[in-house]
Amino acid sequence: EVQLQASGGGLVQAGGSLRLSCEVSGKTFDDDAIGWIRQAPGKGRERVSAINTNDGNTYYEDSVKGRFTISSDNAKNTVYLQMDNLKPEDTAVYYCAAAHDLIAFLGTAYSSWGQGTLVTVSS
Repeated sequence: EVQLQASGGGLVQAGGSLRLSCEVSGKTFDDDAIGWIRQAPGKGRERVSAINTNDGNTYYEDSVKGRFTISSDNAKNTVYLQMDNLKPEDTAVYYCAAAHDLIAFLGTAYSSWGQGTLVTVSS
């Protein structure tokens, strides 16, 4: 079973940047998509971004397009989420999750997900 460990969260002022990391272990060919989901206080889970680590295709939720960049370093088994121009509404616990492919990720058919990392953006 694939295991994921998220890190890199913290407190940042609006307009600032953070880079989240998701270290992946036990990945199989059934887990091509790795992505990020977030949950703000009192709200439901929201897909943020995902990448197919096999072909490099990406997905971004509309509210983060142009501000967030997802990338994969397969040699390090790590997926990164570079978050720039952060806004207070980006405050949430960010989780990384695995899925068979981007379609499965968009369908919330996650095969695994790990503990989250808290991102707090102050105004």
